[in-house]
Amino acid sequence: MRDRTTSASLAALLVAGLMAGVSVAATGSGLGVRTEDTATVAAPGGSGLGARTTGSASAAGGRYVTLLTGDRVRLDARGRVTGVRQAPGREHIPVSVRGVGGDQYAVPADAAALIGQGVLDIRLFDVSGLIRAGYDDTRRGTLPLIVSYEGKSAQRRSTQKSLVADADATVRRELPSVAGAAITVPKAGADDMWKALTEEQGIARVWLDGRFKAPADEDGAKTGEAAKIGEVAKAGEAAKTGEAAKAGQAAKTREAAKAGEAATTEEAGSGVAQIGAPAAWAAGYDGKGVKVAVLDTGIDTTHPDLASAVKASKNFTGTDSTDDMAGHGTHVAATLAGSGERSGGRYKGVAPGAEILNAKVLDDNGEGSDSGVIAGLEWAAGQGAKVANLSLGQADTPGEDPVEAAVNALSKSTGMLTVAAAGNEGPDAGTVDSPGAAESALTVGAVDGEDRLADFSSTGPTADNALKPDLTAPGVDIVSARAAHGHMGDPAADGYVSMSGTSMATPHAAGAAAILAQQHPDWTGARIKQALTASTTPTTGATVYQQGTGRVDVSRALKGTVASEQTSVSFGKQLWPHTDDRPLTRHITYRNDGDHPVTLDLTAGATGPGGSTAPEGMFTLSTTQLTVPAGGTAGVDLTTDTRVEAADGTYSGTLVATERNGADPTPADLTTARPTPADPTTARPATADPTAVRTAFGVVREAEAHDLTLKFLDRAGKPVSAPLTEILAYSGTYWTTNLRDAEQISKGVYRVRVPRGDYVVDTVLEDAEGTSALVRPRLSLTRDTTVVFDARKAKPVGITAPQGAKMSDGQLNLAVGTGNTGATGDRGGDAHNSTLFWGTFKNLRTASLGPNAAAGRLSTQLGGLWQKGSTTYHLLHNLPDRFPTGYRHTTRMNELALLKRNFGSSAAHRKGIVNVLWSGPTLSLGTVSDPFPLPTTAKIYVTTPKGFKWTANLGQRNVSGDDDIFYGTESARSYQAVRTYAATYNVGVFSPITGGPYGARRDGDTLDLCVPDLADGAGHPASSTAKRHTKVTADGSTLLDNDGDLCQTVEKLPSAQSRYTIRTTLTRPPGVATTTSRLTAAWTFKSSPSDAGSLPLSTVRFHPKLTSTGTAPAGRRTTIPLSLQGPAATALKSLTVKVSYDAGKTWSPAPVTTTHGKRTLTLTHPHNASSVSLKSTLTDTTGNTYTVTILKAYLLT
Repeated sequence: MRDRTTSASLAALLVAGLMAGVSVAATGSGLGVRTEDTATVAAPGGSGLGARTTGSASAAGGRYVTLLTGDRVRLDARGRVTGVRQAPGREHIPVSVRGVGGDQYAVPADAAALIGQGVLDIRLFDVSGLIRAGYDDTRRGTLPLIVSYEGKSAQRRSTQKSLVADADATVRRELPSVAGAAITVPKAGADDMWKALTEEQGIARVWLDGRFKAPADEDGAKTGEAAKIGEVAKAGEAAKTGEAAKAGQAAKTREAAKAGEAATTEEAGSGVAQIGAPAAWAAGYDGKGVKVAVLDTGIDTTHPDLASAVKASKNFTGTDSTDDMAGHGTHVAATLAGSGERSGGRYKGVAPGAEILNAKVLDDNGEGSDSGVIAGLEWAAGQGAKVANLSLGQADTPGEDPVEAAVNALSKSTGMLTVAAAGNEGPDAGTVDSPGAAESALTVGAVDGEDRLADFSSTGPTADNALKPDLTAPGVDIVSARAAHGHMGDPAADGYVSMSGTSMATPHAAGAAAILAQQHPDWTGARIKQALTASTTPTTGATVYQQGTGRVDVSRALKGTVASEQTSVSFGKQLWPHTDDRPLTRHITYRNDGDHPVTLDLTAGATGPGGSTAPEGMFTLSTTQLTVPAGGTAGVDLTTDTRVEAADGTYSGTLVATERNGADPTPADLTTARPTPADPTTARPATADPTAVRTAFGVVREAEAHDLTLKFLDRAGKPVSAPLTEILAYSGTYWTTNLRDAEQISKGVYRVRVPRGDYVVDTVLEDAEGTSALVRPRLSLTRDTTVVFDARKAKPVGITAPQGAKMSDGQLNLAVGTGNTGATGDRGGDAHNSTLFWGTFKNLRTASLGPNAAAGRLSTQLGGLWQKGSTTYHLLHNLPDRFPTGYRHTTRMNELALLKRNFGSSAAHRKGIVNVLWSGPTLSLGTVSDPFPLPTTAKIYVTTPKGFKWTANLGQRNVSGDDDIFYGTESARSYQAVRTYAATYNVGVFSPITGGPYGARRDGDTLDLCVPDLADGAGHPASSTAKRHTKVTADGSTLLDNDGDLCQTVEKLPSAQSRYTIRTTLTRPPGVATTTSRLTAAWTFKSSPSDAGSLPLSTVRFHPKLTSTGTAPAGRRTTIPLSLQGPAATALKSLTVKVSYDAGKTWSPAPVTTTHGKRTLTLTHPHNASSVSLKSTLTDTTGNTYTVTILKAYLLT
């Protein structure tokens, strides 16, 4: 599940979580390491929505991400942050890097306050999320923003004009619903935008223009993960709902259609009969004349069910058309308003008379932007849409994201009702997606054909603790139109597919809304929402946070004349202890649109934690009977009293107002008529009175917690705001990583509500004198407590490297919970790490305040990078069980191990960098050196703290500062002080390498290939810029043919034994390397489906003695050792080698000599030759072959 505590902390700032990064790829660069690209991109040939494929990552095997501040964050190929380089002039501003649920956030200290104030979107600093969105520096040179402005339109235009001019930004879309615009900022000038944003008056909010993404969809089936646009069912089977609906089986008919006929199995599967739509049609209401907008992947308007329904279309994605190349939007649109023509009416939509507006906001790969969705909503409202269907979503965070803001603004200004999917991340609490979390949205969960709650249906509350979803609708095995060019869904009938998800439930509710809009053309969306939530049929045993008021019933909504003006009532959280709680009362108003008075009997049911019955007296009504005059209103007070004896937790229920039928009124005490606890995924629907009006309510009875007051003083003793403050539990689940303005009761004084427990509290204070990092290692919170963080108690930090090396990167990490400290704790063996990156330790002070932590519960890592030319010092000091009050150390040479790297380069004017990472039990951090001229001998000195390992990566940089060759596959290892560890990198001969982790494996009809195509002479795989092409055939038939490298997956292998050929070619620009300028390699082998495991790929490699520039002497006799890898190393049948001294124009045999099992070539280099090219063919004893041609394998001087 997505941890809702995480979401809550995100809006505040970020979470100090396990430092686990995303996985980013170096695929396409020749590095034989299969690390999947987290971005979802289109597969070659447009393979479909959300297909995973390899991306064209930078040769460095990692990513750079430029933040809005202009600071650059580097992540390695495994997604670990390896360094932060501040923008010019910002070197003194620390950047906090912390893990949040698998993502890594990098937040500069001067951005923290603006995030806490709600001005800045936290997503702007989620480097893992930025990579997933394709916003890393490799794939995008600009940063997309949505900026909202203060004031009236003239003032907003003036502010925007000034902002755009100051930052060289481009306005992409005006977005009046959020009082702003979508803006693109060049990353090269991001620091200018940051300066303009922080200095310009009149800026209200700055959001990331984020990405909506469709789920992965394999083999045309439904997704198997929590989908961003609503699919959840696994490939080839229906989504599970409690005890699991069986694959391919339509949901059973629940009851006879209101029109008087029993619904067919297919109709029940579509959900139309289940919600009473046939009865609405019989009454003359099918949505005729009502405009409904479908914001999705487009619509196939050639489908007979939709050909006459779509009245207007607009594309907000930049694709070529509004056609649906995925199949999601067509399915949704036909569920809402399809005519059913192709099926003879069997698969008719809920409101077949409605007019569809097709807003394509998700592209052919299932991706869209926040601004595109907002623009689609604005267009729909401008076209007169009464209802907008959003079967899409993204993670909810506290406050309004830009799409939620647009939904609420358009609801208020135009009356348009947005019907949104709750999400498919249930059944856990707190998983409702945005924009379903928007207050004005009608948020829809999913049930199956028997009104059992679908186990994937997201559950409330929202990140702002609001009651959601509002209701449910059928969303399991829904049969609807298949897009001609789509691939989603399971085949159900000719022209139709079955899908499951809240995406499918949403158009059922939207269709019901269209029918009500036809019946009441003067109603606003809010009135329609009230009527629909008031007239639902509940699922027994499901709470209002799971189902809202119940499953939508349009036939009842049509007949209803009474509705509650409050769709739900929240009493919020009542604070512990509860002996002094005060009863809270909410007034619920009923409106009667009929022509005669209605007398209502009022009853309710409420349950608590685990489905337990709410105690007597917790909820009471001011009356149990109420008469609502014709055309008028009347109200009742609902009161909660949490002083009663009860377990702590969430209590919720439904107030039911039933038209009086002569029965005795229910007593005012609501403890009667409570539902029996039941499993909502197996329970049958409750019997619904046809006149009942339903209103959801809830209250949270807080478990033991106390007020924690935090006071912050700077080095001058003055109060200072401290947004970069963390409160982390040693046990339990509570933590927060930011103090918000709303919690600041006076300057520098914050009051936070924290559960009873043991905590560590840390903060970073900024003032004119520098940065102060202060930690309270142990705080036992058993009562209201005040803690003072006084920067005057902090002492300086200073570490000196040998030989006058200058510090360029500093790191201060606090590890809490477990890990290298040896503790186990209650976090499943995880430690929570919080790291500060900044230029130097100048003006840094630290202090430990209060009692020490228990042994094994806390540790500190302090260090960084010092450099002098190509000599670097990577100094790490591990401090178990403590956070230091100041720290001073002068490093001696006998503390260090030397990693001596002979770093070659055959290209002129290239520079090198070293990227060194330390790895502890739960965290890896690194730095990147300043560039130095190549070739050289790089001396890398490292400290040797117990329990920590080092990884030293090397990169060759071009004139633009990007890595065109990178070595990033070295395994982490420990070193001993005083010892020297030497190795040579980036010196030829470069060629493919197999063996160990590299090669090819077969599993059934799938071949996984991972061979580094450019390993240097010492066998280090290089990720290198090159033009590549790879082809795989079986008995001459092409299985793969693309411009990728030798790290790919080939599927659908022949079912019979076949002869396979894997062929690759690459060409390197002379500016990257003048050796191995062109390489061609090919393997042939036989394989059948029974050949599980490794396949017989062999290689021959050449190891001449070369200079660091890749040269050998001309006019001399040279002996070249050879090595074989793969099966041929022990089962060689034949090996031939040829040599060329004219770059491959002519070739001569070069005999191979074997002495004592060692193979060599002996060549006499001509005086006038400038290069040596090599060609070889080997065959193993089973007939498998390998051929390789290496032009300019090395140079002659």
